[in-house]
Amino acid sequence: MASDSTEPSTRFYFISDLHIGGDEQLATVDFEDELLAFLRKLETTDEDAELVVNGDAFGLWEFTELEGMEKFDALVDHYPELFAQLKATGENVKITFMPGNHDYELACYPEYIERLAEYNVTLEQEVVLTREVADRLLWIEHGQQRDPNNRSPDFGNPYANPPGYFVNQHITSKAGQLSDRGKFNWLKDIQSVTPMTEIPDWMISNYFYREMSPFLRYAVLPFLLLFNVSLLYLVMFVLAATGIWALPAETADWLFRYLGPLGAFVDVVLVINIIIIALLTLLAIPGFFFVRDARKTLKRFGLVETGEPEEVADKYADGAREVFAEHPEVAVFLYGHTHRASLIEVDDRVVLNTGTWLKRLNRRSVVFGLLPWVFYPSFRLNYYRIYEADGDVVIEYHLVDKPNPKDLTRLERVLTFAPPTDHSIPERTVVESGKMSTESANEAELFEDVT
Repeated sequence: MASDSTEPSTRFYFISDLHIGGDEQLATVDFEDELLAFLRKLETTDEDAELVVNGDAFGLWEFTELEGMEKFDALVDHYPELFAQLKATGENVKITFMPGNHDYELACYPEYIERLAEYNVTLEQEVVLTREVADRLLWIEHGQQRDPNNRSPDFGNPYANPPGYFVNQHITSKAGQLSDRGKFNWLKDIQSVTPMTEIPDWMISNYFYREMSPFLRYAVLPFLLLFNVSLLYLVMFVLAATGIWALPAETADWLFRYLGPLGAFVDVVLVINIIIIALLTLLAIPGFFFVRDARKTLKRFGLVETGEPEEVADKYADGAREVFAEHPEVAVFLYGHTHRASLIEVDDRVVLNTGTWLKRLNRRSVVFGLLPWVFYPSFRLNYYRIYEADGDVVIEYHLVDKPNPKDLTRLERVLTFAPPTDHSIPERTVVESGKMSTESANEAELFEDVT
């Protein structure tokens, strides 16, 4: 079911996946200042504009000690400046919220419509919204209904909760309650780990680099750093023992003697690692079959994601193709949910993901040795601006400047290279009749709206 705006605007702004609210440490909003600045700019614009938050404005699933409208009261009490700014901005531009999965309760209770209206926010309790631009349509979803783990089997029914609801109630919320007990307040960032299958790696990483005793960490560090060298050392030993090529092993023995005590220490570490490698190899054979079988079982129950991020994006692109085929007037298919901002061309039309304002975590392998992954934190606060120009649909992609958090330890910075900056989304995209074009806009002009 789709809902249409009764008074069309000439400019549309889109953001999503703010996830504001939740138990204890989940209440932290790292981007509140930037969000307020963005709303203040809209408060003073002379455009005929509408801001659409296409899902997950709030983290209602992450409240476990409050029920019903108590959650909304807690939001208003905890973020008075934000709600005051929504009210002020809503007097100048239309603000529309649609339910996501984390704030699914917005779809279930008419009281939310009344309460949000007090702050000049229109709540549309729909799975799909449409807006008209240049005699064509924008098709707007949050995206949860295309995700089997977060799809409501009966949208609007407060008791029709998907598996993701129970994961958040028992894992995400508990992380918010326990986060400040660690040496570093890192558990609260669990919502930034996508896909969820990376959570075990993320927890191992934070244990090793943050929570582990420093004495223990630096005691095992030489063994882990030299693990790759141990594999090479094992190959040299096998070549020498079989008489194929003895020179590498003889050279290594000479080098260890030349280095004296340091060489003896390295030699001992390598030998111990070779023993460990042999034991792990023996355990890996039955372990491989066990893990494969367990993963198949979890997939049957829908408890693990079945695809890589690219495959997830393809699923939404396929959904967009179905929409385009059934509704030829649709020029742009918008969704959020996956926290990965993107813009791709599909059949001379556009599929775009509105991303997230949460902290992003990019998993990186270490340069040397066998050590836990490092999760690089960053922010990519963004919004899309869509309007008509010369009969075409114009899409602008804007970034809101925010420095990346300095969460990494010194050891993590030494062991890894920072991920490259993502420039995959064009700053300006034009959807013409039957074709699409992209071009780079002046970056300063794009940023002036919010800086």
